[in-house]
Amino acid sequence: MELAGSGFYRGLNKFMTIGSKVLITILVLWAAVFSDQALSILSAMNSALLRIFNAYYVYVVTFFLVFCIVLAITPVTGKLKLGKDGEKPEYSNFSWFSMMFSAGMGIGLMVFSTAEPLLHFGDNPEIINGKVEPYSHEALPSTFRYAFLHYGLHPWGIYVVTGLCMAYFAHRRNLPLTIRTTLIPLFGRHLNGYTGHLLDMTAIIATLLGVAVTIGYGVSQLVTGFNEISGFDWLLSSAQTPTKTTLIVALLIVMILSIISAATGIGRGIKYLSNLNLVLSLALLLVFLFFGPLFFSLKLYISASLDYLISLPDISTVVYQVTTPLGDWQETGTILYWAWWVAFAPFVGLFLARISKGRSIREFVFGAMFAPAAMCFVWMVLLGGAAVNLELSGVADGRLINASASAQLFETLNIMLSSNMAKAVSILSVVLILTFLVTSADSGVLVLNTIMAGGNNHTDLKHKVIWGLILTIVIGTLLIVGGGGLEALQKAMIIGALPFSMVMALMCIAIVKQIIHDRR
Repeated sequence: MELAGSGFYRGLNKFMTIGSKVLITILVLWAAVFSDQALSILSAMNSALLRIFNAYYVYVVTFFLVFCIVLAITPVTGKLKLGKDGEKPEYSNFSWFSMMFSAGMGIGLMVFSTAEPLLHFGDNPEIINGKVEPYSHEALPSTFRYAFLHYGLHPWGIYVVTGLCMAYFAHRRNLPLTIRTTLIPLFGRHLNGYTGHLLDMTAIIATLLGVAVTIGYGVSQLVTGFNEISGFDWLLSSAQTPTKTTLIVALLIVMILSIISAATGIGRGIKYLSNLNLVLSLALLLVFLFFGPLFFSLKLYISASLDYLISLPDISTVVYQVTTPLGDWQETGTILYWAWWVAFAPFVGLFLARISKGRSIREFVFGAMFAPAAMCFVWMVLLGGAAVNLELSGVADGRLINASASAQLFETLNIMLSSNMAKAVSILSVVLILTFLVTSADSGVLVLNTIMAGGNNHTDLKHKVIWGLILTIVIGTLLIVGGGGLEALQKAMIIGALPFSMVMALMCIAIVKQIIHDRR
């Protein structure tokens, strides 16, 4: 890959860097200035693609999961190092897991560990089919079956496929840590020049959109949390949603901290913040373990995990017809999630590859797929289980079901704990939301610079700051303009997931071909 040897863009590929800035500017201006038009067009495209490729997404995402497991359990491939033979991992298991979990799922769980189970408690295939009543004891198994499906092995399988292919070629074959590298066994020198640049630019745009949408929606929960612990009603509008001013202030706090963290690199800022995230996460989980319905949660974790594993082959391959209510449920639920995770795969996959040098394929797959999935299940059962139990017992009396997704965690704490205890744990939650947002943003900035630098991990500080500022301006513009601009970017991100899922399928073929070649 041609990199500038001098000047402002020294160490970066000028075509990809400038081209990405131009494309993201055009897209954001369209979403901001013509937000209604952008949202209308992108929503129609998004719905059509999710409907048409319904079966495709079901089967391809299941293929990624099976592919990872087969590579890990096969003796010949499982023992291969992502690096030189005998090379030791760069980071400890604790730091590795912390960074991986923070980048891959952290901020999403702060919102959806309560929101996802509460949603499925009233709406899932078993309820739609009339087999069980919504919000009943009989609905519990199916509630967590589908919550586990959306946050379990499948999403981490998507991340692992991308990260594994990139790590193998980068650390074992000493090739640049970029998307194009993973397709070399299939296309060879054809990936040199503009063809490869355009392929990597799709990863840059996807990463920036994914991080922008995540931070944009995440600051809403952050402001909601600030309002909860401070009691400052002026933080929210009359509609009980954060005002634009408070959203911008919260965004600036997140992005200033993330730029500082990204500037210090993975070994310091990102690693330390990720370690803090895991410690605070464990503290929050302990609160729900000891003050929540302990026996209910323990029994639920065992029964829900077994139900999920037994049902996994069926729920992984079932395709509902789009002409039925179940088809609509799958299209706006499971398929939307699969597209969302695929859209995040370039960002999370490259980050996983970057921090996993020296680990075997088996260690990478089990450590980056099964361990985080089990952790997600713990979050869902302890936080979501507590919320569901409060509604099931009648204590919540509909307060949690009717609350917004960003407020459900804090409402659960208010009902479950005394007022002083609830405020203390809410402060912990707000700090955790903040650190998760910061680690998502700084990881995104690092990934953007890595791709534009042809896999080089040590780009100039000014470029980390510039891309942090670009990310801030993108999110801030859409928050100020409103009118569905942020939602339009989300639609664009999910539309872009379809072609990248096909690239991921090619990655799987390429790594198998390369492993066979290396064995020979």
